[in-house]
Parts: sequence; structure tokens; C-alpha cells
Amino acid sequence: MSKRDYYQGLGVQKDASAEEIKKAYRKMAMLYHPDKNPGDKAAEDKFKEAAEAYDILSNADKKARYDQFGHAGLSGAGGGFSGGFSMDDIFSRFGDIFEGMGFGHGFGGARGFGGGFGGGRSVSRGSDIRIRVKLTLQEMAKGAEKKVKINKQQSCPDCKGRGAASTADIKTCEVCRGSGMTTRVTQTILGHMQTTSPCQACGGEGTVVAKPCPKCHGEGLIKGNEEISFTIPRGVAEGMQLTVSGKGNAARRDGVSGDLLVVIEEEPHPDLQRDGNDIIYTLFISIVDASLGTDVEVPTVDGRVKIKIEPGTQSGRILRLRAKGLPDVQGYGTGDLLVYIQVWIPVKLDKSEKELMEKLRLSPNIKPAPAKEDKNFFERMKRMFS
Repeated sequence: MSKRDYYQGLGVQKDASAEEIKKAYRKMAMLYHPDKNPGDKAAEDKFKEAAEAYDILSNADKKARYDQFGHAGLSGAGGGFSGGFSMDDIFSRFGDIFEGMGFGHGFGGARGFGGGFGGGRSVSRGSDIRIRVKLTLQEMAKGAEKKVKINKQQSCPDCKGRGAASTADIKTCEVCRGSGMTTRVTQTILGHMQTTSPCQACGGEGTVVAKPCPKCHGEGLIKGNEEISFTIPRGVAEGMQLTVSGKGNAARRDGVSGDLLVVIEEEPHPDLQRDGNDIIYTLFISIVDASLGTDVEVPTVDGRVKIKIEPGTQSGRILRLRAKGLPDVQGYGTGDLLVYIQVWIPVKLDKSEKELMEKLRLSPNIKPAPAKEDKNFFERMKRMFS
């Protein structure tokens, strides 16, 4: 099933400001919050859908790619939370959104956000990894399945990323009592002022490792290689960046993994050039073929096709082969193949060929007789690309 437009999902216009997008997401989150809709799967799905939309539209880079390429510009599977983010991931990323909503501790306590959503413990996030992938025109036209091996931070296999050999070695922080936050009250001329900040003793995690894992020394991370598979959608272009969610560096102590950012590079084709979704091919033909006409084969991204060169074809003419170019990444049709005709003038002739040319020189049909529109350069260029 195709994903719903992110702007529609939040009920905002494409020119909405960052503050309007945040306000719209807060409204949706309040409406479909799991504490308000216990056991309602449909509400939970809408809650996740709104979070996915906000994740994209609140990030300037992701929003720009989405505006230009749609869902296909974010990852092979559509981007956003396609990597399977949980409720914990949503609350850890957008905890500030839920401040002051007034929900209870039930959902937060069950997930480890002991202090409620107004200031739950912090969850670390791994860094993103950016790679470059070269694609042929054929792969850009058809899409492709790619596998890459990446050296990255991975969860420690011995402690499963917890940082401790067993769960018994992970203790609740005595300073913040597991909330990850500490509150300080100071006396000012305006009265008592209360400030809340991440706990210094546990770094905002709410827990401390009493006995660190000997393999990762309590970090929950090791260096290793991982083979990652992902899908390249049809119609991608040079410079486009795709997001494979959750496939970046792992986070310390079982946090949220970063993303793998795939930057597209185009591998030069020996005969074809790309112009947007159109493909351009320069076809050289002889004076004889241009004069008498002929059938020739030309390359496309799918193979070779035969085209007819009409008698009297002029140098500079462009033949358009509909839908033989590249598909639009958002599915809005397919470009064309533009065959640019160049009549090849021989630079060296033998004696017999020169004699033939001399005889032709005297023929009235050989003398240039351009049509009126051919004399105007700008009109000719307009017709070439019409």
C-alpha cells in the first residue's frame, strides 16, 4: 500500500512553517496518544504515521528531498520509520513535543520513561553513515537491489548492547531514581524557581552499569562489518540521497541506531547522456544516408531499437522516441529518447570520390536551398526541442 502524503498526514500545507508543522504534530500526537487510546491499534497506527511525517518534515534536509522526490527520495522502502521504529523511538526522539500534555505514567513506566513524557530519561542515538553508490543508466531506469559491506559500530554480541553482562548488573540510578532527570529549586527575588536537567550521575539514562561487559567495556558497542541490502527506486538521479532507516551506527547501551544515507552517483554511459528524464543520443550518418534515407539502430537504456531516417534529413534534426527515456522518480510518466542527427562530412577523399563530388557539385539539387524557417537560428532551436 502506498504511503499517504506527509503533509496530508499532518493536515498542513506545503509552505507551512516549522512552527506550524510542530503545532500540527503536537495536535495529532495528543489526539492519538496511546495513553488516551489504550488498546486501540488504529489509533496507534495513526500515532506512528504522524510521528513519521513529523520526522521528515521537521528535518530541513529530509523535507527538501521529500519535496523534490516524494517518498522514493527518502529510502528504497519509502523512508521515515520504515526501519521498524518502536514507540520508545518516537518518545526518545520527540520527547519535547509531549511536555505539558498531562498524560500519566502508565505508558511511560512500561517503556522505561519513568518520569512521564514531560522529561523522560534520554535514549542515545547512533550517528548516520553516508556512502556513495554508482549506478548505470539501466539501473536508474529499472531500479536495483544493492548490497554493501560497511565497517560500523554494532551492538556488542556478548551483552546484546546493554553494556553489562547481565541485566542484574544494570542498576537504577540512585540520584534521579531512574527518571534520567534531576530537579533543582533555587530561591530568587521572584520566589522559588524550579529547573529540570539531565541527571549528571547517569548521563540522563536513568540507569548505571555496576559491572561493565568485558568485551565492550560498558559501552554496548563494538566495531564490525555488516552487509546491508537496500532497494534503489526507479528514476533516481545524480546527487539524490536515499535514507535506509536504522542501518547507521548503533547507539551506546542499546539506544536507537542511526541511518544509512546513500548518495547516488551516475556512471557515465559510452553513448547516452541524461537530461532530466530524457536521454540524448548523437547519431552520425553519411551524406548518402541523409540524402537517400536509411534504417539504422540506435541504443536505448533497454537495448537497441530501429529507426527510419527519411530522405533529405538535415544535420541538426532531432528525432523524438516517446517513453524511451527514464521514468520519473515519483511515477509521473517517462522521458523520451532524443536522437540528434549529425551529417558526417568526409575529411579525406580518394581520386574517384573527388570526381563523383565534382559531378554532384554541378547538380542544382546539391546547392543549398534552405526553407525560410531554417534561416532563423532561434526558430530552428525551438523546433528541435518541440
